[in-house]
Amino acid sequence: VANITATWPGATSREMQDQVADPIEKKLQELPYFDRARTYVTPGFMALQLSFRDDTAPSAIPELFYQLRKKLTDVRPDLPAGLIGPDVNDEFGDVDSLLFMLTGKNASYRQLKDAAEDLKKALLRVKNVTKVDLYGAQQQTIFVDFDTAKLASLGIAPQAVFDSLAKQNAVTAAGTFETGGQHIPLRVTGALDGVEAVKATPVSVNGVTFALGDIAKVSAGYADPPSFLVRQDSQPALGVGVVMAKGANIISFGKEVKAALEAHLAAMPVGIDVTQIADQPAVVDRAVFEFLRSFAEALVIVLGVSFLSLGWRTGIVVATSVPLVLAVVTLVMSVLAMDLNRITLGALIIALGLLVDDAIIAVEMMVVKMEQGWSRTRAAAFAWTSTAFPMLTGTLVTAIGFVPIGFAVSAVGEYAGGIFWVVAIALVASWVVAVLFTPLFGVLLLPDRKKLGGAHADPEAIYETRTYNLLRRVIRFCVRRRGTVTLATLGIFAVAVVAFGHVQQQFFPISDRPELFFEIRMPAGTSIEATHAAAREGEKIIASDPDIRGYTTYVGQGSPRFWLGLNPQLPDSAYAQIVILPPDVEARERVKAKIEKALAEGALSGARVRVTRFDFGPPVDYPVEFRVVGTDPLRLRQIAEEVRRVMLTDPRVVDPNLQWNEREPSLRLVVDQDRARALGLTPQDVAQTLELLVNGATITTIRDGTEKIAVVARAASAERLDPAKVADLTITAKNGHAVPLAQIVKIERTSEEPLIWRWTRDMELAVRAQTIDGV
Repeated sequence: VANITATWPGATSREMQDQVADPIEKKLQELPYFDRARTYVTPGFMALQLSFRDDTAPSAIPELFYQLRKKLTDVRPDLPAGLIGPDVNDEFGDVDSLLFMLTGKNASYRQLKDAAEDLKKALLRVKNVTKVDLYGAQQQTIFVDFDTAKLASLGIAPQAVFDSLAKQNAVTAAGTFETGGQHIPLRVTGALDGVEAVKATPVSVNGVTFALGDIAKVSAGYADPPSFLVRQDSQPALGVGVVMAKGANIISFGKEVKAALEAHLAAMPVGIDVTQIADQPAVVDRAVFEFLRSFAEALVIVLGVSFLSLGWRTGIVVATSVPLVLAVVTLVMSVLAMDLNRITLGALIIALGLLVDDAIIAVEMMVVKMEQGWSRTRAAAFAWTSTAFPMLTGTLVTAIGFVPIGFAVSAVGEYAGGIFWVVAIALVASWVVAVLFTPLFGVLLLPDRKKLGGAHADPEAIYETRTYNLLRRVIRFCVRRRGTVTLATLGIFAVAVVAFGHVQQQFFPISDRPELFFEIRMPAGTSIEATHAAAREGEKIIASDPDIRGYTTYVGQGSPRFWLGLNPQLPDSAYAQIVILPPDVEARERVKAKIEKALAEGALSGARVRVTRFDFGPPVDYPVEFRVVGTDPLRLRQIAEEVRRVMLTDPRVVDPNLQWNEREPSLRLVVDQDRARALGLTPQDVAQTLELLVNGATITTIRDGTEKIAVVARAASAERLDPAKVADLTITAKNGHAVPLAQIVKIERTSEEPLIWRWTRDMELAVRAQTIDGV
């Protein structure tokens, strides 16, 4: 999978789709092994996830990524001017093995940021740490808010303000003295260094000089609006995610990082707390321990039965085969670079009951022959000649039963294919041990057997027992009534097939991890401030719950990927996610029930909310999803709504909803071309001026050590926060006169798609839903 992003400021979703997404998708279809392109388009932004076919060889991936970059280079001339990108994200699959949150009740954001940067620097020194990411970091900003009407009354064009700031803060070479053997550079001071310096910046117009602070409001803050906010236990926070190098031992990695963290905490500023919210090394360690415990329990049961049924010395001969087989399996796994994980450990448990079968057959054959008076060596040789190849046939047949999983060319095969390889290795190893080592151990360890008379002396007489006579009668009946037996067998098989269809099937079950995901999705077009307020309401539902150890809130996008099975949510100002950490699975279920009860009673009624658990296997957004694909968005919505109504009739699904959400309102400014040309203005001039006034534009950057502080100019809040006043905004004509926007544009109220999903060059509108528990 490859991820590609591109940004085109000012473009609508439809323009991003037609002018950016479609040409890129068309070009990428030329790639070998291309499977599909799934694209997420919002105004001014595109994120494309390119998937290659399941039969793509891992060795071909580097060459595919090289070809992908070449295709993007080839398509760039066909993309619109002003586009930023497209860029390939090679690190989409990175997992934060450890995730920490920094908080401080009385700490400023700058103190949190400095502490996070220091911690990042310390962790990057740890062996096998390949990357450390900060989450929730905000751009420090100095805002220059000006009243366009006031500037117009003073005869000051906004550009004059921008030029003054840029010149005051410019870094320009001032020359160098060359005096014989000395080299003396000249440095000119006066660059901007903070709010007061910006306020004092002189702005000269027509021979009159104003201080910027006298004609505009200058204030310090952070990016407004923010794009991503993080909170820990209802406090503002900064996240620090640590990515492990490929091939490293995650258990050792966790210990090294924690040791570095403990050493660094002594230097952490007072009042700043570090909370660990994700610990993949501990999860892996606990999971391996649980599987090893299950493996040990199964081993004890198998060996216990062997001792009870065969006797202790014969049981020892069988028991010695187990460590030999496991040694061979681990050696082969090491040679083949196979990890010890959930799948391989589970495969060992599956194979454990079969590991001793061959050894039991071989040792029992030796015991029978020794009781018939054979010597140890002759009995051991007979065990080889009479059982080796029948046992090999049975071993191979059993291993072949797992072939479909091992050779499945798919994500499932990649995830669970180790079952076949480990079972096959274990079974073949158990056969080798049974035919080579078990007879040897039998010669050395089996007790002497007295030659027995009667049935034991006559090889045929041992079959003249009540059990064998009953078996003989059953076989004779089946042979005589073979037609009836065949029909009965087919009937039983048919009943089994029908009954199997009623068995609940879930290849990837719910995980035993305790985390819960409390997702809040507001209506399309909701500002991040409103989403933030909804997230705080969600926090109130869980804040005092004794079953919760902590919770982390993400606003504007979802949690970083701290587990491979987690599906990261794309940026969306209307989306928030609270990751809840109960102490165990039982507490998780209680918390989930309490949240769902609060929602049923009317909490967060203005949002679409769901509470989900972790699932094993590949990441899936919704368990039930129908895809409607086409080219007409209105028709797509009609069909999708029909599908949603059908889904509502099924009691097993919960809250069927459309992927695109609602259309959002927008203002369409139709430029009067004749008037605009008379004033020397173009549609681009109008758009750039509005972007500056409403969203702001970075005029210059203040350098504060390693920090960069953006100086952003924008209209005063009374003008830029009220859509009803857009017509009153002024734009400067080429002759320097301020012109009200209403004189050159006609404002129309309309609506547009806030986002568009695409599926390989077609629009995609999914209808998805959760399911009730137990489905």
